[in-house]
Amino acid sequence: MPATKRSPAKKAAKEPTAKTATRKAPAQVKLLAGGNPQIAKGYGEAPVQAYLNAIPDWKRAVAIRLDALITRTLPKVQKAVKWNTPMYGTDEKNFFMGFHMITKYVKVAFFQGALLKPLPPDASTQKKVRYLHIHENDAIDEKQFIAWVKQAAKLPGEKM
Repeated sequence: MPATKRSPAKKAAKEPTAKTATRKAPAQVKLLAGGNPQIAKGYGEAPVQAYLNAIPDWKRAVAIRLDALITRTLPKVQKAVKWNTPMYGTDEKNFFMGFHMITKYVKVAFFQGALLKPLPPDASTQKKVRYLHIHENDAIDEKQFIAWVKQAAKLPGEKM
């Protein structure tokens, strides 16, 4: 029998890589209220990236941008996913901020936000916490956001 070449469509599937597995994450992750991905608690870049890649719609682009701004501002920031929320801190126990998907916006929490200048615009029932709510089509004031991240990282974090 003569040897035949495989057509491109019949090539054996490649083993999944970290990159392709990440792309498939949205179909495998349960979404909670507001499109918040249910991601297992974990420390480091991998669980945060899994969370970011599982966010649906316009909120994914906002969350990826926030993560990039935080990481660019603080290259040694410690990351974790706790309570289905990406958290950012000075170490694995002290976190100064996080963000969460709400039905109509992305809720950025500064855990010592009452000490930031100027105050982030949205109040909390907790005296120390302040929020920044980002709605679809809102422009992010990146200069102000970066200033808050720098200030927040210098304050005592919340032990979590």
